Amino acid sequence: MSTISLRLPGSLRAFVDRQVNQTGYSTSSEYVRDLIRRDQVTQAERELAVLMRAGLESGESIPVDAKYWQRKKAALRP
Repeated sequence: MSTISLRLPGSLRAFVDRQVNQTGYSTSSEYVRDLIRRDQVTQAERELAVLMRAGLESGESIPVDAKYWQRKKAALRP
């Protein structure tokens, strides 16, 4: 595991310490790791929203039902 050193003003350090004490984190590092993981999820959700919007705006929709998948499978068979 890599190490990152952070310099925080006293008010932010006090906030982190309160969060650790009040929310059940065992260390400030655990709290910061959780914040980073949550940010990763948020970023992935934003990227998914962009892709979904692009899909919705990509043209006329088509019904995807059992017949659709049968035609797709048949087209892939040698």
